[in-house]
Amino acid sequence: MAKRLMTVILAAGMALATLPVQAGTAGPEGTWRMNNGKVTVRVSYCGGQALCATIVGLAKPTYKDGTPKIDKHNPNPALRSRRVIGLAIISGMAPNGANHWKGQIYNADDGGTYRSTAELAGDRMVVKGCWGPFCKTMDFRRVN
Repeated sequence: MAKRLMTVILAAGMALATLPVQAGTAGPEGTWRMNNGKVTVRVSYCGGQALCATIVGLAKPTYKDGTPKIDKHNPNPALRSRRVIGLAIISGMAPNGANHWKGQIYNADDGGTYRSTAELAGDRMVVKGCWGPFCKTMDFRRVN
């Protein structure tokens, strides 16, 4: 009986250890910087468990002439003068499993909107943007 109880306790402990985010750990809300340092975003919940993200910093926030970077590649000409800092790049990314979201991401570098996923593992968030079979993976680390 004691042997069986110990087996059940060990199995339960192993199952709990494999959960991606334990109770008491931080969720996706906060400020995240891409591993290469190029962009910093603020992630928040918007509409229940959906995620939104806004650019809050760039390693190079200005062009060579000193003017702030703008959304010059946006397909809508009326939006091309928007500053990149402050730009919402994710809105309403829906939950798709534990610590996983699915939706779309906007890329100001080319004005495209792409299929996207985000996966949270502690202080690391991996975001993928895909066009057809081609995907780009971006690795973010929590700043705060």
